[in-house]
Amino acid sequence: MGQGQQEKVATSLAGAVSEEISASLAPVDAELERRYPGDPGTRQPVHTVYVPGDVFAADTIRSWGDKALAALDEHAPDAASFARVLGLADDLAEPVHARVRAKLEREPIEDLRVDFEDGYHGKDEDEDAARAARLIAEAYATGTAAPYMGIRMKCMEAAVRDRGIRTLDIFLTGLLEHGGLPDGLVLTLPKVTYPEQVTAMVRLLEAFEKARGLEPGRIGFEIQIETSQSILATDGTATVARMIQAAEGRATGLHYGTFDYSACLGVSAAYQASDHPAADHAKAVMQVAAAGTGVRVSDGSTNVLPVGPTEKVHDAWRLHYGLTRRALSRAYYQGWDMHPGHIPTRYAAVFAFYREGFEQAAARLARYAGHVDGDVMDEPATAKALSGYLLRGLDCGALDVAEVARATGLTRADLEGFAAPRRGDLTASAQ
Repeated sequence: MGQGQQEKVATSLAGAVSEEISASLAPVDAELERRYPGDPGTRQPVHTVYVPGDVFAADTIRSWGDKALAALDEHAPDAASFARVLGLADDLAEPVHARVRAKLEREPIEDLRVDFEDGYHGKDEDEDAARAARLIAEAYATGTAAPYMGIRMKCMEAAVRDRGIRTLDIFLTGLLEHGGLPDGLVLTLPKVTYPEQVTAMVRLLEAFEKARGLEPGRIGFEIQIETSQSILATDGTATVARMIQAAEGRATGLHYGTFDYSACLGVSAAYQASDHPAADHAKAVMQVAAAGTGVRVSDGSTNVLPVGPTEKVHDAWRLHYGLTRRALSRAYYQGWDMHPGHIPTRYAAVFAFYREGFEQAAARLARYAGHVDGDVMDEPATAKALSGYLLRGLDCGALDVAEVARATGLTRADLEGFAAPRRGDLTASAQ
């Protein structure tokens, strides 16, 4: 055989067979691309803070940060004392404490929802909705907004449906009148029971976009999972999966409602918590239903507030820290915070989670990117998880760009490339 010639490899199937199979699977290929586009690659906030619409004010974000800092100063004034309360390792005490304080000063809230549902007790909802729109527009204009802001309206059940629609209309109209819809706009639809209620929300947003000349599909929303029917339908199917499809591409998140869902199942008040087996089941179903769709899952909250004497605050902090770490280990990267005193332990848990695993994740990704053998054989899917981990750490402030670059030899663009490969890339690389 001459130089450069290759031995012919024998096959048994005609080329037409592969073409016929590809043609038969073309509809499936298209369906996969439509239903499972993958993660959007945008920042996911580590928490959502709910503030009643009747008390939301121009200084709410800064006020929460100041109150959280005051709680730290009073109940854990230095890194060592904060670490003792939470059980942080010695090497994490100083960096976590310093980063928590810096975060509370710079960006105390990552996602804020002005609440017009369960937490709302105002007397003039029209006025409060209009005020919320004005204040949020002003916050974005002045650079004082949280990265994500919006409202939670009332649900689509008959008794409150018209009120919820009107509040949403007033809020969105107000935003447009004060400069437009911000990129960080987020809407939450609570107590969803049937997919048809999600479809109704889609039709409502379509009508608003058409009325105001907006690009179709501009406005998305979160679906709040708070009822047993939203997890399991009467025919045994997973309702939440049908809800994602009913949203027609507008769903951005699934938020677990700890207390409404627990009460719906008859869980006694003393045992209603995000680590109850009923909660674990619901979130596992949500997680599987959302996987690959681009819809993100958020954990719920604790109603144990860190208030009162120091011993009681420390107990509440340990509980909140533990629940947050538990959620992170289960890939629930977002949760609710109900009180300014929860913010220090939210960030402490998140920062410790990413800093504890940083060196190992960076080393593994560096070896993978450089095709260097190590004691763990990583595949493209693992590289995706490793880079996603580092990106989330960067987004929240747990990690710095410079230290990630030094440890991995990769830029943020490189990380994003590993975190969001095209569907075919994972399959081809694994062969």
